[in-house]
Amino acid sequence: MDVNTKRRILGGVRLTLTHLVIIVIGLVMLYPVIWMIVSSFKPNNMIFSDTSLIPKALTLDNYVTGWKGYANVSFGQFFINSILLCVFAVVGNVFSCTLAAYAFGRLKFSLKWLWFAVMMLSVMLPAHVTTIPRYLLFNAFGWTSSKDVIVNYLPIVAPKFLAVDAFFVFLLVQFIRGLPKDLDEAATIDGCSRTGIFFRIVLPLTTPAIVTTALFTFIWTWDDFFNQLLYLSSPNTFTVSMGLRSFVDNSASSNWGGVLAMSTLAMIPSFILFFSLQKYFVRGIATTGIKG
Repeated sequence: MDVNTKRRILGGVRLTLTHLVIIVIGLVMLYPVIWMIVSSFKPNNMIFSDTSLIPKALTLDNYVTGWKGYANVSFGQFFINSILLCVFAVVGNVFSCTLAAYAFGRLKFSLKWLWFAVMMLSVMLPAHVTTIPRYLLFNAFGWTSSKDVIVNYLPIVAPKFLAVDAFFVFLLVQFIRGLPKDLDEAATIDGCSRTGIFFRIVLPLTTPAIVTTALFTFIWTWDDFFNQLLYLSSPNTFTVSMGLRSFVDNSASSNWGGVLAMSTLAMIPSFILFFSLQKYFVRGIATTGIKG
């Protein structure tokens, strides 16, 4: 057996072992999700007594009872509330963060480096540090105790239109800086304004980074529980996260079957978005622009 053959065999063995390790790690990570999906079809009294992945009995009662929701508000309403909240959050974040990133990446203004440094420092500031000041500010605006359903969402949605998520601004800035400035100069010679350059050149070329921003914003807003617990008090305004919490009662019996069933349904939007936009997501994370 020659040296090249031995190298090919060793390479094949290493590749096989690597794939096996990745598969095992993947199964370990997916086990809780698989258990949740399987348990959502088990009767309530067998969820914790029967821990096997092959249930002894199957039922759809958990989905029926879970969909009834909480306080005469169906879980479908919770889904609608979450989707609307996520849509406005995505629109606000993409709009404001893209404009801020374009300013930092292309425009010239005084103390630009200082404002960029302040923005980056805000990334290292724990979100819980600003919880009380934000609540006091929104309370002064009358957004925390309003009977208007739309006003109750403003503390969560309004900041998204002010480019407060420095992580996404930084991501977009790095992507925009990777775009050739020759494109801007050529557009300027052709009579294109700064606004035209942004909408006709920069915005289309930053699609992968924008999709990444939109995807992360949707997932983080969809999964957010703390802010929604802080500002949403009426069952009519509850989102999916709040709806799931309503099934667990410390002073009475908890509908664990309903929790698992609705948690399974709650994963579907994130899975659909991630896998449908995976191509743009990978490009947005792996690249910082195009090479001239």
